[in-house]
Amino acid sequence: MSSQSRRSINLPNRAPDLPFSDAVLVGDTLYISGRIGIDPATGEAPARIDAELERLFDGFQAVLRQAGMTMDDLVWVQVYSVDVSLWQQFNAAYVKLFSREFPARAFLGSGKLLLKGRFEMLGIAVKDRS
Repeated sequence: MSSQSRRSINLPNRAPDLPFSDAVLVGDTLYISGRIGIDPATGEAPARIDAELERLFDGFQAVLRQAGMTMDDLVWVQVYSVDVSLWQQFNAAYVKLFSREFPARAFLGSGKLLLKGRFEMLGIAVKDRS
């Protein structure tokens, strides 16, 4: 590994026994683990898609904030969906999260996701130093 510092980023309410970090910061680059929009009351994704997306994006933004970043620092995003016909619903909520150019992105169909999620999103962010 290079001489760049490496630091795990984890949200405060995270289960301590999970075998991964919410994200890993290496230099100015943040690698964000896959996130699902989980309802903490049930431990599963909400029944309503809009509620699931809200939780997904809130969690994603919380990880970015822990690293001193925002959605505008994202350079690459990958989204898995159990049903690619949900693409338009996802996009309608997603576009509202950015104040400038969108990151590169893939939207992929998947099999079942953990905890009854319909979407899982992961990404890479680079801190803008300008």
